[in-house]
Amino acid sequence: MSLPSKTVSELCEHVGGRLFGNGSLAINRVGSLDSAGEGEIAYIEDEKLFAAASESKASCLITPIDTNLNVPCRIEAKNPKLAFALIAEVLHPQQQRSPEVHHTAVISPAAKIGADVFIGAFVCVGEDSVIGDRTQIRAGAKIGDDVRVGSDSVIHPNVFLEDGVTIGSRVLLHAGVVVGADGFGYVRGEMGYHKFPQIDTVIIEDDVELGANTCVDRAALGRTRIGRGTKIDNMVHVGHNCDIGERVVIAAQTGISGSVTIEDDCVIGGQVGFGDHIRVLSGAVIGSKAGILPGKIVRPGVWWGIPIQPLDEYKRLNAHISRLPRVRQELKELTERVKELERRLHDEE
Repeated sequence: MSLPSKTVSELCEHVGGRLFGNGSLAINRVGSLDSAGEGEIAYIEDEKLFAAASESKASCLITPIDTNLNVPCRIEAKNPKLAFALIAEVLHPQQQRSPEVHHTAVISPAAKIGADVFIGAFVCVGEDSVIGDRTQIRAGAKIGDDVRVGSDSVIHPNVFLEDGVTIGSRVLLHAGVVVGADGFGYVRGEMGYHKFPQIDTVIIEDDVELGANTCVDRAALGRTRIGRGTKIDNMVHVGHNCDIGERVVIAAQTGISGSVTIEDDCVIGGQVGFGDHIRVLSGAVIGSKAGILPGKIVRPGVWWGIPIQPLDEYKRLNAHISRLPRVRQELKELTERVKELERRLHDEE
């Protein structure tokens, strides 16, 4: 696929930056500061990289505002990393498959397929399901019955959308995602465990991205929801009846038990473990490998540890823990000195 080419002036206007140098230079891809060459654009965020920037072979650099850097061409931006990402979206657009329905696809006659849809090899689309315009469903994906998928979404290979779930527009589901599997809910009886009904739905709103092999369970009763603009990494589990708000970021291998609410604009690190019925208030940041006990309310701020605590307290505790070997040795020496003093007193008596 040939990459689009833009002039530096066009890219500068796109990100609302300020241009220094030759705006007519053609840029056709982004690159890292140390590897970018002719026709490529890179970025720096702080003075630590000024020396490397001066040696860069990139045709253009994105730098912070009021940067005193002598390079042939640069764009000043308030947030260079964001400007770089916005430019990458222009220069490296997502691959758009030409409209096609592969001859091996199995599509129910009762399904409704929108305009300019791509359906790859061995895809299944169930009864009464609706696929929006320009959506791509790639090889081996399975769409159940009564599923709604919005427009301009991309369903990667081997994704499973189980019966009755709703997927918004511009949603990106990477390979192996499962949406709508039964939640993990059981009631213990005299002879073992009985399954609590897992019969309701999942709603994934617009502009959500789910990483490879992530699983979002259907609600027992009600709905499991992932809000607009939320981004979830690979191998994350979202339990039944969770309500995840808008613009939330969740890193890989996090496990979220049932009935957890994560409000808008939260950031969750990797391998975080959530007990059930937790509420995370808007703006909270939870560090990697943290553990949260069931029923807890996590307020705005930065949290870490097992069980979680405010970051400053976690740092103080870690500092104390790192001193334990020395404290143990000092205690051992002090104990020996006390024993020696007791022995001398006993001898004097």
